[in-house]
Amino acid sequence: MKGKWKSSNRKIGLSTVLLLCSLAFLSGLFVPTFFFQDAPIIRPNPRMLEVVREKEYRDPMPNGVTGESSIESIPFQVLSWKPRAYYFPNFATMEQCERVIEMAKVHLKPSGLALRKGETEESTKGTRTSSGTFLSASDDETGTLDLIEKKIAKVTSIPQNNGEAFNVLRYEIGQKYDSHYDAFNPSEYGPQSSQRVWSYRLHRFCCIYLM
Repeated sequence: MKGKWKSSNRKIGLSTVLLLCSLAFLSGLFVPTFFFQDAPIIRPNPRMLEVVREKEYRDPMPNGVTGESSIESIPFQVLSWKPRAYYFPNFATMEQCERVIEMAKVHLKPSGLALRKGETEESTKGTRTSSGTFLSASDDETGTLDLIEKKIAKVTSIPQNNGEAFNVLRYEIGQKYDSHYDAFNPSEYGPQSSQRVWSYRLHRFCCIYLM
């Protein structure tokens, strides 16, 4: 008798569960329809659909106050993480490089050298034997230097007006510049109004970014 009583309880419990599940399923189907049968049907605005279709074919970066005329891909390769160095192939076009050379060659003069405490021009003679000059984008009527500066600012995320003038250098066969730092230690060179935090080496076909 005891075993039959337990079996009866199981059958009643299973039937109850099935009944409740059926009621829940039916209520889910018909209750929302009953309560919301008079609700208005929201149809998409034809004009909105037209705008969406137009956006699908638009440039993802349209012209504007902060936009650019086109998407520009600037490929690069990591040469070193410490110190950090990147290689940008074809950073400037051949025409741009030739323009910079034409601007600079009429102003070339022996490269200068920052002297540390106790150094003299005589004692450092032969440290740097190249010739060079400085060019500013504001002096370039063609806008070539300005375009290069904008590209540098884009890849470094540093504002364009934070950069220095372009230092164009010419090394003939046998000329050189001994190993050195691009920053100036105040304890060696005296007080500095600013310090260089990154450097771009722009060549005819590529650019090296050092930080």
